[in-house]
Amino acid sequence: MVITKRNIYKHSIDLKQLKIKNAERNEFAKRLEEIPYRGYEVENITDGRKIVIVKPGGKQAWGKMRKEDFFVFIYDPKVQTLWQITYKKIYEDLKEKAKVDKITTIEILKAFERVYCGEDPEDILKSMALNNPTGENPEALLKAYKWIWGQEDVNYPLSQGRAMSWEGLKELLESLTNG
Repeated sequence: MVITKRNIYKHSIDLKQLKIKNAERNEFAKRLEEIPYRGYEVENITDGRKIVIVKPGGKQAWGKMRKEDFFVFIYDPKVQTLWQITYKKIYEDLKEKAKVDKITTIEILKAFERVYCGEDPEDILKSMALNNPTGENPEALLKAYKWIWGQEDVNYPLSQGRAMSWEGLKELLESLTNG
């Protein structure tokens, strides 16, 4: 099964290059809060697509707009589409991968854990090859998640931040490892 690609927008976008290495939660969030409002190309995917963030996003929390929030997209410059990727879509994709190849999915989830702990996806991908049993390319998922976790750390600085969505992935990893 392939991820159902909802939230796809066909539109050209003016992007500025931005490179910020992944880091410890508070340090990464602080860097993200400091970037000016606009669209940024933040990661390249080997298939030609890009991870893009657009700031400000549209997050409402406690009745207030989160001014430092941003959207995370996978941008395909060939067809000029922006796919607003979400935790839910990535989680569904990982569950489908596990149905096809449990061992490979465990390796992918271990790479996610390294990103969660502050390693940069680019560095991880240089040290290991991730196969793809089905669905979205693991490289794209890892690189998108780096920014989704940064977004969660910005939006929820006084609570769990990235730990909120990591719990679901951690449970999936544990169920595959122990089951």
